Amino acid sequence: MPSGDPTPVATEATEAPEAPIHNPANILTLVRLMLVPVFVVLVVWSGFDESFLQVIAAVVFLVASLTDFVDGWVARRFGYVTRLGKVADPIADKALTGAALVLFSLYDLLPWWATAVILVREWGITLLRFWVIRYGVIAASRGGKVKTALQTLAIALYLCPLPSWLDTIAAWVMWAAVAVTVITGVDYVRQAIRLRLAARRPAPPRAVVREGDLGA
Repeated sequence: MPSGDPTPVATEATEAPEAPIHNPANILTLVRLMLVPVFVVLVVWSGFDESFLQVIAAVVFLVASLTDFVDGWVARRFGYVTRLGKVADPIADKALTGAALVLFSLYDLLPWWATAVILVREWGITLLRFWVIRYGVIAASRGGKVKTALQTLAIALYLCPLPSWLDTIAAWVMWAAVAVTVITGVDYVRQAIRLRLAARRPAPPRAVVREGDLGA
């Protein structure tokens, strides 16, 4: 599944030429989706008792998370933005993060309420973006990118077999990720509501310029 203003910015939606579906950005997104079951199998196989498998699972997770950054950059840089990519990319991102968090809760490493809070926020904001997409785009903020970075780091720390004294650090990073997830989620909701309200306001009347108003 990590510039701009510190809060999400609602920008007007603009029509862009549709890129071919078979492009490098979409292929990277597909790779991330395919890595999710591989990641799950490795974690379950390790049972959080096999250090080697845990490390491999962490590497797979980090590689999949890296594709989330790369496919977005490729899509924007080379104009490979497609409707399929807009839908598949957040689904792949949430599926990867969600699978990790659910596994942590299943193995009693993370309370279920923390997993529920993060998943509700992640999927809720994704649905919210689709809800307002016809009115405008809620751009990613610094807070959202910090949230993604904290989640990625926390999950990687939980996956790796760490010395006992580092367990506390992993827990603190995870709680920081939960807090930033909630705070940024509230901010995105505020931005979405403001965007919808702005779209419902009638456009101001255009000024009528008469011939005599133009001066000599």
